[in-house]
Amino acid sequence: MIERVDIRILKKPEEVQLKDPVLVEGLPGIGHVGKLVADHLVKVLDVVKVAEIYSHHFPPQVMVNEDGTIRLPKNEVYAYKGERDLLILVGDFQSISNEGHYELVNAYMKIAKMFGVKRILTLGGYGVGRLVEEPYVIGAANKKELVEELKSYGVKIEEGEPAGGIIGASGLLLGAAMLEGIEAACLMGVTSGYMVDPKSAKAVLEVLMKMLNIKVSTEDLEERAKEMEKLIAQIKEMQEAAVQQYRGDEDLRYFR
Repeated sequence: MIERVDIRILKKPEEVQLKDPVLVEGLPGIGHVGKLVADHLVKVLDVVKVAEIYSHHFPPQVMVNEDGTIRLPKNEVYAYKGERDLLILVGDFQSISNEGHYELVNAYMKIAKMFGVKRILTLGGYGVGRLVEEPYVIGAANKKELVEELKSYGVKIEEGEPAGGIIGASGLLLGAAMLEGIEAACLMGVTSGYMVDPKSAKAVLEVLMKMLNIKVSTEDLEERAKEMEKLIAQIKEMQEAAVQQYRGDEDLRYFR
């Protein structure tokens, strides 16, 4: 049976013995910016899975593995013990309903408190509706002191931005954490919003590494960013060709 929000604890706090861990959230969202960063951390760090979350609020489907077997959609929490202990929240989906967002965030907060989290950093993308040549990071936090800290790491605090607020887990976790007395901030990589954006993810990862005082390889994201730049260049060439064709057609009308 699957509950509305079904938390499966695989490792208890005493089994991993984290010290004041930071929860890093990177679920799917705009440009998959946060997901790319969090998935990258899970890939390159020596982590252990401590929890799985299943829910009625995920899309009604199963995921098909490469070998043809299936699995239920889930979100996962991994623990990392190092210079700065971490809990990393990754997964397949966010909620498909408003109510589900709140119920799932309550579950994430329950796990965070169980493992003694004192700070939460959520990751996402900020779509601007145009191609971004040089991505940068904007931020928000639930404490004024943390806003100032973000500024010290080069994060831009833009008045009234994001204009519509921070939607989904990346935003709700900040609010839920505030009610629990836990400081929390959101790092948002500026992106077009049209496609998966590893270049923006790299910009977020660079800020995150500074904030956590850790160093991880960015090679995979750099390679994906180069591939994306090639695709963007091709799109620009197609757009320019279309404009030239349109101008040519306009000129020929004078002879008709």
